[in-house]
Amino acid sequence: MKDKQFETVIKQLKYEVLSNVARFYWDGTLLSNITRIPTIVVPGPKATMRCCIYKERAIVEERVRLAIGGDQYNKNIVEVIHAACDQCPFGGMQVTDICRGCLAHHCREVCPKDAITIDPNTRRAHIDKSKCINCGMCARACPYGAISNFRRPCEAACAINAIHAGEDGIAVIEEEKCTRCGACSYACPFGAIMDKSYILRCIDILKDPKNEGHRYLIIAPSIGTQFNYAKLGQVFTGMKKIGFDYLFEAALGADMVAYNEAKDLSEEGTCTSSCCPAFVRYIKTAFPEIADKISNNLSPMAAMCKFIKLKDPQAKTVFVGPCIAKKMEMFNKESAPFVDCVITFEELQALFGAKNIELSELEETSLDEASYFGRVFARSGGLSEAVAEALKEQNSTFEVKPVKCSGLAQCKTALTSLKNNRLDGNFIEGMACVNGCIGGPASLTHRLQDTVVQNAYSKKRANINIKESLDAVKAPYDIAEIGSTPKVTAK
Repeated sequence: MKDKQFETVIKQLKYEVLSNVARFYWDGTLLSNITRIPTIVVPGPKATMRCCIYKERAIVEERVRLAIGGDQYNKNIVEVIHAACDQCPFGGMQVTDICRGCLAHHCREVCPKDAITIDPNTRRAHIDKSKCINCGMCARACPYGAISNFRRPCEAACAINAIHAGEDGIAVIEEEKCTRCGACSYACPFGAIMDKSYILRCIDILKDPKNEGHRYLIIAPSIGTQFNYAKLGQVFTGMKKIGFDYLFEAALGADMVAYNEAKDLSEEGTCTSSCCPAFVRYIKTAFPEIADKISNNLSPMAAMCKFIKLKDPQAKTVFVGPCIAKKMEMFNKESAPFVDCVITFEELQALFGAKNIELSELEETSLDEASYFGRVFARSGGLSEAVAEALKEQNSTFEVKPVKCSGLAQCKTALTSLKNNRLDGNFIEGMACVNGCIGGPASLTHRLQDTVVQNAYSKKRANINIKESLDAVKAPYDIAEIGSTPKVTAK
């Protein structure tokens, strides 16, 4: 595919594995070619990323395994590729060469465990690892910034401490803690953590002739920040060229959810959002005492899929977005009857590559269904903005006081406050990814300007309010009224 831009070499490697798996599966030759993919991706004769081509190919083999569904006995969506883990030797708080051996020794004075001593010869600080609890107070106290917390990138990215080094140095993910947000997978500079792919399930839907005329792609609002090497209308055309009959904005489902979140909030007085599956899982696993505060709504993706299946009982629904955690919703009892498959923007890009589709050469297809408020769900603060608008359109006098959480670290703070009845607000907008969905681990880009780009995309529908977008497709205001669960086979 021409003019492809990859954020990192790791993303390019992932693309090459996924696109080759998809190409052979589409042709019906994956079984006979699966052992060839490592040599296709790593032709040699010299290694370009690791110590030798044999290790590079071993890593590709593991990536191929994840591309076809991964370890079926591992319930997590995210897996560690052992061969790729560099066993990063970082060890917490360390005094660097910047230390000047000053007279004040603020670092020593603030240490709650007396873990810092001063070398009598050099006057430089020394940290006793047997006492240090990595609280970071010494680093904050040092006027030179000479003390740093050296942590593994994956550990540093996980705000809930669900990943750590095992006895052999290889990263280990704690299943019960992990929210499946995927922050560790994006943070790892060696590409040693990857999400399981359901790209084969998507291709099955596209290949099956019984599904012709009933294949729906539901597109995450953050599409506005993706595929910057082509026009958005060309991307929509490409989606149809790979076999989807209909395209829908998940932002339309977001309009439905915003209307319902507002209704729940005004009735309950205090609640949390239900749109981010990683955030919802975090509440249920780490804060079960306040799980009843979760808004009783489907996610925008599931709401949209439910609406589609009511209209077309034969529909096959595929969601595409930047989120790894969304893949959980294929198996959750609340959403499984409506969501047939979830893929990421990375996997969609691989499907384009597998079909040799050059997006920049296609004509444009328009897609305008949702309101501005549905589209801004993609960035932090957007959901709160939409709920405030929905309350206004419902002529409600209830005043929303949102606590906007960008990333799980902020979510933890807000949820702790809610648990202790100290929350300065009545609605927690929880986004597991920093900056919201546009910061998702499976986004094609993570640019500083993505919030601005998303706002510009959203403002193209600034003249449409939530009610108007729902009325245009004859969607009910209450998601519960969309209809009973269709008789479909749950996965």
